[in-house]
Amino acid sequence: MNIKLSPEQEQWLAARVANGEFDSPQAAVRQIVADRMAFDAANLAWAKPDVDEARAAMVRGETLSLEEAVADIDAHIASLKR
Repeated sequence: MNIKLSPEQEQWLAARVANGEFDSPQAAVRQIVADRMAFDAANLAWAKPDVDEARAAMVRGETLSLEEAVADIDAHIASLKR
């Protein structure tokens, strides 16, 4: 199989082979395809109701700023340490 990549994709791939992340371009493609196959096989249907509710909340304007979200997470973590 021959695969054509854009110059940017070739550069990205060559850099990852050069830094040792992958042994070869072929190994990179095999790993990336295997990762995608595993992702596709994962059944994330259980999360759909939560995602739908989060999207509805956003439409209703029920959002937090980043600072508020971080403070909420920090408070929750602190409560677990007690």
